[in-house]
Amino acid sequence: QVQLVESGGGLVQAGGSLRLSCVASGNIFRSNFMGWYRQAPGKQRELVATITKDGATNYADSVKGRFTISRDSAKNTVFLQMNSLKPEDTAVYYCTMDLVLSHTVRVVRYWGQGTQVTVSS
Repeated sequence: QVQLVESGGGLVQAGGSLRLSCVASGNIFRSNFMGWYRQAPGKQRELVATITKDGATNYADSVKGRFTISRDSAKNTVFLQMNSLKPEDTAVYYCTMDLVLSHTVRVVRYWGQGTQVTVSS
């Protein structure tokens, strides 16, 4: 059974920084796509940043220049460094990964349970 566990969320003042981590555990052969999404109260879940297995990254316009996504494929871990945080960044942040499980050829997308990020003004 595969599990994604996020950590690093919390309460921070505007202008501050947080670093989110997400570790996948289980019978994993390889990790492909990894990403972070967020959902604010009353809003739809939106893409924050993604990174391919080759390291190509993509960011939402609202976080470009402030957030950095990175990964450690050997440890099936993805990070999100968030700098210059704004109150509008307040949301539950979810990690997601496309994983190939051992003894299979299927790629399955998994999601973490979410971690709360609150930015005070």
